[in-house]
Amino acid sequence: MTNWTKRKRLEATIAGEPTDRPPVALWRHWPGDDQHAAALAAAHLKWQADYDWDLLKVGPASSYSVVDWGVEDRWDGHIEGTRTTTRYAVTQPADWEALRPSDPGRGMLATQIKALRLIGQTLRGEVPFIATIFSPLSMAKHLAGNEVLLSHMRAHPDALHRGLATLTDSIIAFIDAARDSGIAGIYYAVQHAAYPLLSRDEFAAFGRPYDRRVLGSAADLWCNMVHLHGTRVMFDLVADYPAPLLNWHDRETGISLRDGLARIPGAASGGVSQWTIHRDRSDELLAEVADARAQTGDRRLVLGTGCVIMTTTPLFNIRAFREAAEPPR
Repeated sequence: MTNWTKRKRLEATIAGEPTDRPPVALWRHWPGDDQHAAALAAAHLKWQADYDWDLLKVGPASSYSVVDWGVEDRWDGHIEGTRTTTRYAVTQPADWEALRPSDPGRGMLATQIKALRLIGQTLRGEVPFIATIFSPLSMAKHLAGNEVLLSHMRAHPDALHRGLATLTDSIIAFIDAARDSGIAGIYYAVQHAAYPLLSRDEFAAFGRPYDRRVLGSAADLWCNMVHLHGTRVMFDLVADYPAPLLNWHDRETGISLRDGLARIPGAASGGVSQWTIHRDRSDELLAEVADARAQTGDRRLVLGTGCVIMTTTPLFNIRAFREAAEPPR
């Protein structure tokens, strides 16, 4: 009989092999706690202790990778846990060229590295955990706002390319610094492979080359996951990314788990809408869990949601979701 550790369960799932049950994981933002290393680590460790996830995705503030360049923001109470930007660091095309690679040993980046180390020291290899990394285009959005970013993309592409190259170098340096914490991989958030935000040609030029460079730099990590954000997504332009796990909004995009798995070599993460688990209708939640397991036959599936759950998601639903992944007694 196999001793199903969390790592073995995930590795078998990625390989398409049968397991005792599908791996299961949920993640969320931690507003307020995400500004302090010890608080952020403690929030994740309690989250893990409470629900015994097979994979712990560490969720920093979405702005963590850009505040050291001068972005300012605050949490205004959004139920997703996201923060409101009050000052952007890039307003003119020349600002992209003025960017210099960030130092993961300083500022908010160092805070996040410390949180990862604290988590790793406590988990001691028993629970795989992954660090959240935003793509260069996603970072550019946080630096400038989408309106300015798209304006510069179309009117000043060379300046933006130079900025994206700097952001890519900074991401790779952060991943290198995070390795010592014991991360099993990265959770790589791609937010611009979506219509009508960009055209296919624009994403192919300003997204894919930088994404593939980042993912190539993390190829030695065994549990990398790509998150494809949005409802009208360019699935085919991300499906071939070199990562063993792909997470997308399978309940909102019209691309089911079954359809997606036919188009990717690895495993899928999802099956439940983050809005279904948020509602006071546990019957709908359990129906989506059962449907996800039926679509996949419990193969190549990390059972979860298509995106972060809300900070106000009922604990009753989280417990019901977690219990639904267990084999029948």
